[in-house]
Amino acid sequence: MNDILEIDDAVIGHSGQIKLHGPKGFEGMRAAGRLAAEILDELTKHVVPGITTQEIDDIVHRMTRDGGGYPATLGYRGYTKSCCTSINHVVCHGIPGDRALKDGDIVNIDVTPILDGWHGDTSRMYFVGDNVPIKAKRLVDVTYEAMMRGIAMAKPGNRLGDISHAIQSYAESFRYGVVHEFCGHGLGREFHSAPEVVHVGKPGTGPELKPGMFFTIEPMVNIGKAACKVLDDGWTAVTRDRSLSAQFEHSVGITEDGCEIFTKSPRGLDKPPYA
Repeated sequence: MNDILEIDDAVIGHSGQIKLHGPKGFEGMRAAGRLAAEILDELTKHVVPGITTQEIDDIVHRMTRDGGGYPATLGYRGYTKSCCTSINHVVCHGIPGDRALKDGDIVNIDVTPILDGWHGDTSRMYFVGDNVPIKAKRLVDVTYEAMMRGIAMAKPGNRLGDISHAIQSYAESFRYGVVHEFCGHGLGREFHSAPEVVHVGKPGTGPELKPGMFFTIEPMVNIGKAACKVLDDGWTAVTRDRSLSAQFEHSVGITEDGCEIFTKSPRGLDKPPYA
């Protein structure tokens, strides 16, 4: 079990402990989260058949810099892009490039601007064109609802396992597979820190949630089996059975009586279809 560390909001360090942040931390995360959400809002009008994932990455980079931030993924462990674009059977960490989106695709776009030292980490699904299959739309709807059910359990006195169980039990009720290999994480002034927020688990287990904890909730749900693998590029994770996969992600902070979603869309565009 992780230790709990109460910190000054200016402290940066890889202690391996779960950090509890104060009011300055909440202010910083609100600003970084809003910038991240505004970027995803803007992309709703650009994610159309024919656009390449590199063109999407260019928009993310420009908006991040124009907003006073810097893309956390750019240069992170050798990663060379400003966002991740995961299409159809790609579970996560898809690398932008020359591939053009096609009518009927679904795609997850994951952005993390660093603003004044704070990380706003979020992702959303997008429908490409007018002919997205019903089964794909249903998967996206269920994945979003699974995330929100997990977020509803993010409150003081609950445990991380309560979040995990809420996500797993809902997604598996549709006979979908919940990915085990990748999870949410603590964040703030660090991109990734304790705790790990897995999306499968038993209620009443794991660290107790306390005010001031910051972390992401980001379930990856497959229409088929849960198993996935990482391709030779070292980043792109895909479903082993080539089934469709969907993901949503929010950054949250535990408050005295619940949680605050830092990355909620200012325009109400939290899930597709986007008007």
